Amino acid sequence: MNNSDMIEQEKSVLRWGGLAGILGGAIFILSMVVALVFVPAEPPTFTELVARFPDVQILRFMENITYLLGLVLGIPLILALFFSLRKTSLAPALFGSVISIVGLIGMIVFATPHVAHSSLSEIYHTAGTTLEAQETLGLIWQAIWGVTDTPLYVGFFVGMLGFTLLGVAMFGSQDFGKGLRWVSVVLGAAGLVAALLQLIDPASDIGALSFITYIIFYFILGIKIYRLSKAS
Repeated sequence: MNNSDMIEQEKSVLRWGGLAGILGGAIFILSMVVALVFVPAEPPTFTELVARFPDVQILRFMENITYLLGLVLGIPLILALFFSLRKTSLAPALFGSVISIVGLIGMIVFATPHVAHSSLSEIYHTAGTTLEAQETLGLIWQAIWGVTDTPLYVGFFVGMLGFTLLGVAMFGSQDFGKGLRWVSVVLGAAGLVAALLQLIDPASDIGALSFITYIIFYFILGIKIYRLSKAS
């Protein structure tokens, strides 16, 4: 492979990584719109959640699948960031990339709770299921939410730590402006604090700040990486 081919391959890595970040951010927003606009407000009990699942099953499927796809698209973005930063800041770029991907994987594995909820709903609506059994299904539903929330909150924390390290890595590269460097570090630190508070108080809604931070990171870093592919 000659030098011009190598340069084109490097541009391709940055181009596809940047596009993945931009698309991932847009898909995250779509997931939020489905969850906040189209899915009805949750009823007061988990038993009622099981009972109404057939009415929102398609919406939950759309919400979870778009959320899953957004998480997956973060991986090529992070790899492209590492590729761009490795020559000037190898240690923080490597550790930040690995930690960020570990956080995303933790969130990816448990991104589709509707799969388990669907089977519980089928049992709930089966003829002959007693009231006591239906209430038990509500408790199992609650337990599934707890299991899926645990890696979600950990993923918020670990992912934000990784993005903060990637922001630190940018200080060694002339390709990233001073403003973007500080924005990345400050956003990562804010998301890290929000994720920590969410771990301390799982009932809090502050974890939404970490999710919003992910969206911002996807867009600003995706756009930057894509522009670098044009300037290389």
